[in-house]
Amino acid sequence: MRVISLVIIPALGLLLISASPQPPSKAPTFNKDIAPILYSNCVSCHRPGEVAPFSLIDYKTVKKHADDISTVTESRYMPPWKAEAGHGDFLNERRLTEAQIKLIKQWNDAGTPEGDAKDLPPAPKFAEGWYLGEPDMVVKMPEAYKVQPEGRDVFRCFVIPMDLPEDKFVRAVEYRPSNRRVVHHSLLFLDTTGAARKLDEADPGVGYGKMGGVGFVPSGGLGGWAPGVFPQPLPDGIARRLKKGSDLILQTHFHPTGKEEIEQSSVGIYFCKTPPTKVMHGTMVASRKIDIPPGEKNYKVNASITSPIDVDLIGITPHAHLICKEMKVWANFPDGTTQDLIWIKDWDFNWQDQYLYKKAIRIPHGTRVDMEFTYDNSAGNLRNPHRPPQRVTWGPGSADEMAGLHIEVAPADEDDADELSQALWGKMMRQRQTIGPKQPR
Repeated sequence: MRVISLVIIPALGLLLISASPQPPSKAPTFNKDIAPILYSNCVSCHRPGEVAPFSLIDYKTVKKHADDISTVTESRYMPPWKAEAGHGDFLNERRLTEAQIKLIKQWNDAGTPEGDAKDLPPAPKFAEGWYLGEPDMVVKMPEAYKVQPEGRDVFRCFVIPMDLPEDKFVRAVEYRPSNRRVVHHSLLFLDTTGAARKLDEADPGVGYGKMGGVGFVPSGGLGGWAPGVFPQPLPDGIARRLKKGSDLILQTHFHPTGKEEIEQSSVGIYFCKTPPTKVMHGTMVASRKIDIPPGEKNYKVNASITSPIDVDLIGITPHAHLICKEMKVWANFPDGTTQDLIWIKDWDFNWQDQYLYKKAIRIPHGTRVDMEFTYDNSAGNLRNPHRPPQRVTWGPGSADEMAGLHIEVAPADEDDADELSQALWGKMMRQRQTIGPKQPR
């Protein structure tokens, strides 16, 4: 703001207007303005002992990286939140507001002032080890698995007996690979029939080999893990059922790193303190009709699923590999209306996530959920693993492609739970086994 002065000189018939410059508004400081943003959105990863390459807790370290922080936040590369605003309302969004991004830039342009020490908020406290705190139950692969240094990608299933004497309800699950370098992803299935144990006994190695499905119709599932996925509790009142006597089956995809690697995953399970009001079920929509010519910039893959009963959509997890660039999912309701469920227009394999809705979306019986994934197999795609581009088809290898969508639902009427479970798991197994799996390269 400037102060305007009027000076009248009658003899000359002049009216002079002068402006007195005022001191510029006070620049933002780290302690008062920037630290709260970083503490709320960034330090869950950017802290000692976590996956990010440097900490964002103390001023000196943040000052050192200020230019990079300003650049990656302005481009929205960081924090890593891929879902577009207005196409699904999700819990635990890591999206900065325009005002926060502007404040970081202003602070960097002003020379990164530290500010008054009394303005600095306390650094957030995190539980040691487990991201969600100490689990109610921890299970681990009975034996470590050795991944050979070279050769094809490996799919391996590991049976973990849990010996539960009674049914439990699960509010959160945290998967922890002991060696992130070698784990491409892992899916967590449940078995109450003993089928997985028989498959394990018939295979002389650690676990048993199986690609596509797990070799039987599972009794349920506990989600999964891929790079970038953060564990998070289910919304209040919603849980997964874990039946007594269940075995946990880890179906893990390994990719050789050039040297021998050892992996022995652990899983932390968090139980509900009170009985839930809804039990969640999961399934997958997928397509293996993928055959992308080299140089193709806009190759599209579509798939759909129709709800057999009225359900509430709780969460959604899209999955593809390196050359996918865009994902769209929407619901086509029986009355002819549509609703976007998620849109990711800059897919990045290194930043996958499990998206839980703030409020469940009612999906009436007969609603069709459609997905459309777009792939860029051109030389202009910096994430393309092939130089020059090569034909890419469906396959489990990292340089192959996939088009999968995990969806988590709860029946509107709990009396329909068994029907829903059988319908969803049956469809998922048929999708996985209709086309024989391609051998990884």
